[in-house]
Amino acid sequence: MCSRKILITLLMSGVIVMATAQDAWRIAADSIGAGYFGITSGNGMIGIISSPEPFKVNNVVLAGAYDSYGRGRVSNFINSFNLLQADLRIDGRSPNPKEIINYRQQLNARNGGFEVSFQYPGKAEVKYTYYALRHLPYCVLMDVEVKALRNISLGASSILQAPAELRNTQQYFQEIDRSHVGFPLQTSLAQSPTGALQLCATTSFLFEGSKASQPDIIHQTPDDGRHFMRFQTTVDSGKTYRFGIVGASITSAHHPDPRNEAERLTIYARLEGFNRLLNGHNKAWDEIWKSDITIEGDPQSQQDIRNMLYHLYASIRPGTGYSLSPMGLSGQGYNGHVFWDADVWMFPVLALLQPSMAGSMIEYRFQRLPQAKQNALSHGYKGAMYPWESAVSGYEETPVWALSGPFEHHITACVALAAWQYYCVTQDKDWLHEKGWPIIEATAAFWCSRVERNGPGKYDINNVVAADEWAENVDNDAFTNAAAKTNLLIATEAAALLGKSADPDWALVAKNIPVLRFENGVTKEHSTYNGGGIKQGDVNLLAFPLKEITQPAQIRKDLEYYETRVPVSGTPAMTQAIFSLLYSRLGDSAKAWHFFQDAYRPNLNPPFRVMAEFKGGTNPYFLTGAGGVLQAVLFGFGGLDITGKGVTQMPSTLPAHWKKLTITGVGKNKQTIIAEQAKSIRK
Repeated sequence: MCSRKILITLLMSGVIVMATAQDAWRIAADSIGAGYFGITSGNGMIGIISSPEPFKVNNVVLAGAYDSYGRGRVSNFINSFNLLQADLRIDGRSPNPKEIINYRQQLNARNGGFEVSFQYPGKAEVKYTYYALRHLPYCVLMDVEVKALRNISLGASSILQAPAELRNTQQYFQEIDRSHVGFPLQTSLAQSPTGALQLCATTSFLFEGSKASQPDIIHQTPDDGRHFMRFQTTVDSGKTYRFGIVGASITSAHHPDPRNEAERLTIYARLEGFNRLLNGHNKAWDEIWKSDITIEGDPQSQQDIRNMLYHLYASIRPGTGYSLSPMGLSGQGYNGHVFWDADVWMFPVLALLQPSMAGSMIEYRFQRLPQAKQNALSHGYKGAMYPWESAVSGYEETPVWALSGPFEHHITACVALAAWQYYCVTQDKDWLHEKGWPIIEATAAFWCSRVERNGPGKYDINNVVAADEWAENVDNDAFTNAAAKTNLLIATEAAALLGKSADPDWALVAKNIPVLRFENGVTKEHSTYNGGGIKQGDVNLLAFPLKEITQPAQIRKDLEYYETRVPVSGTPAMTQAIFSLLYSRLGDSAKAWHFFQDAYRPNLNPPFRVMAEFKGGTNPYFLTGAGGVLQAVLFGFGGLDITGKGVTQMPSTLPAHWKKLTITGVGKNKQTIIAEQAKSIRK
């Protein structure tokens, strides 16, 4: 880490922040004031979004917790109880932001801890870190240390705050008293807006030392939305006082008795103590980071890529049967719904590096296969038709005004592709037989009923919303058609692998689905496309991930045409990422680097380089775009490929200033793959 530090005086608050040049693991605030975009500490179940204020968090979300409440008449993510709000008082006063100095916030991607420190001149040095505990999916910890610069009185409060949308909030307080230990339990219970769910959170203080040395706790209930418990103690000059806030948050979507479970989990975490909690948490993250991406020669890209990878890891966990929203656990963006973003843009990264996490995502689709079959039936088709937006039920959750709900059908093939990629990486034939095949077979049946058979080479797929969503209700969209063909060919290959009889109609339909071209040979986006601007990549996805187009000359021709059709601003981040990936595979290092940068750097927001969907966008953290950029690194610069025989590597092209790219923990055998200038190495 570079030791050069810059003092930045914040005009908004008078607070000074210490910012350090690129650290491979920690990303620090270089200013805190106007334009603050919070960053997420997550464990794949809980997302805690930071606030610019000390001892505050912006909001807390839980994977899998949805309700309908005035946001498009569809279900959406619910803000859960804010269980890590606190108040610190030194000599009876909360430090005023204008009085503190050296205020610093940073996210440690190594263990997902959000670290804060500041000085209260002449009185104390304060530092704290909060965590969504990786090994305990519903539990959190805030670890606080206060070093007295003179004799001080120290008071602290743990505040449980109910979001405004919750109703019928109930508040409870009790003290657990045993011969060897005593501690408080503070609990809030409420209903979701429609009453469909119960949400609960419990917190307790965690102290070092014996029961006799712990301070007395006072509980107060100032209003219906919040209550708090507090303590008071003294700290001698030069001494450091440590305490923690530990808690759990859970809903009836996760457990039938959320209040009792939240309290049990909090008691469990409280009696584990600091060392066991942090050891378990860090060990879990150490295991995850055995799958990593290391870049030599570009510290900023290294920090950015690791930040993206962290956010993917922080938003999903094995064994849950949950998938990923475009914004992960960074808030309520896109209502927390699951789109093709999960299957096409995020899934391949996790399939390569964290197959068990990817397994949760495909399990999500498998569990909702019956609803996809019902959706096909409702639209007059056979097989399974997956909804464009999905949440808990597996039925369509797209707001009615958005045409993508009834018409953006390519997602069905995207789900099948993800299922096939999971098999390819894991080579788990038992899984393919039990869960992958039912998805692949049913989605293939859908496309056979979806095409309109208008003669040889004219099995048209009409009236769709394209992957380029500015193209609504068009015929023979390039990506939709090629994805349908891919789905059908996958089904034929999977049938042979499993010793099943392939429906002969699959190969017939695949052969006759057209992919259109202009007279100059450029692949045509859809039947009425006339060369206008496009919202996002469509045709170029035929080269990757679909592999429908494999000839380098054709790939380059399509790239050179469509890269000029993307607007300077307003396109989702993953479009330029696919350009970068393809140019890297073509050996064009300069263009690959240009589009790699353009895919995300204009989309970054302060102070933590959080990624938005668009250039200048304000809706971070955009995991879809992060997945696209990571694919540019893995499948482009790293040369990786997912094939029926597993993960392979092809010749790769690195940016000119990158010395080496090392990818660890790849695939089922946890390989290490190295790409260097003009060569690649597998271990």
